[in-house]
Amino acid sequence: MTYIKSQSIYFQLFSSFLRIGAFTFGGGWAMISLIEREVVDNKRWIKREEFLDLLAVSQALPGVLAINIAVAVGDHLRGMKGSVAAALGTIAPCFAIILTIAVFLTPELIQSNHVVSSIFRGIRPAVVALIVAPVITSAKSMKLGWKTLWIPVVVALLIWSKLPWISNPILFIIIGGIAGYLWLRRQERRLSMARIEREEKEEGL
Repeated sequence: MTYIKSQSIYFQLFSSFLRIGAFTFGGGWAMISLIEREVVDNKRWIKREEFLDLLAVSQALPGVLAINIAVAVGDHLRGMKGSVAAALGTIAPCFAIILTIAVFLTPELIQSNHVVSSIFRGIRPAVVALIVAPVITSAKSMKLGWKTLWIPVVVALLIWSKLPWISNPILFIIIGGIAGYLWLRRQERRLSMARIEREEKEEGL
């Protein structure tokens, strides 16, 4: 029974990411909302907080975001084999579509064919919505309030500024990691002090 369930999860990983990869336009961020809905809401494989952690790690790693998050989810569920199943499901439709476009849809054909160009113009607004949706859901899941809203706004403006060094996203990844570590240490110290004070009060009684 365990073997059957194990085989089933690999197929489900492959088929789920295959569907997402086949019907998503706009790159990795456009896929995030669909992946989150599939693995968190529909399949209930992982919790939303865990998904956000995997998303943060996937963004920090080099490579394509869509592949990174697929590998992260697959690894979280079934290790290396799960990563391979999810990655293959993501790559297969993209490879087939790009190969088809390279063979049949040349830039000249897209520009000259009214039907094809109209289809691509119609897809653009949907792509923007798919990119914006995960940003909103991630902000809600992270409980981003007015006290912390300034952080992503300032970072986005600095990256957009194109200033030397300051606009480098790697800089903010490093700063964010260091800030998170320092915040964790501070919380641990506060909990430790609170525990010591509680124990002292109990001993005094």
